[in-house]
Amino acid sequence: QVQLVESGGGLVQPGGSLRLSCAASRNILTTNTMGWYRQAPGKQRELVAIIDSGGSANYADSVKGRFTISRDIAKNTMYLQMNSLKPEDTAVYYCNANFGPVIGSYWGQETQVTVSS
Repeated sequence: QVQLVESGGGLVQPGGSLRLSCAASRNILTTNTMGWYRQAPGKQRELVAIIDSGGSANYADSVKGRFTISRDIAKNTMYLQMNSLKPEDTAVYYCNANFGPVIGSYWGQETQVTVSS
């Protein structure tokens, strides 16, 4: 069993910044991918950003140029730096770590991000 502990959400004004963290209880170098997802009220969960084992990242078009996904291997932690936040970024954010078919895929507990003036 792997635990993912999220932190960093909150309320921010439009144009502001937040950084989400996702700390894993297992060595994240053994992941196939790690990613951030979000779900806004009344909408389906969507992929925000994903990073593979080699460190290559991909982003949803809606966050390109504003969000940055990264990892700190020594801390077994993944981050999502969110800049120039918009009201439409308001959602519950989840982190995911995919360790492959043997160990499995795990989700963080969620963190709320609210962008509002």
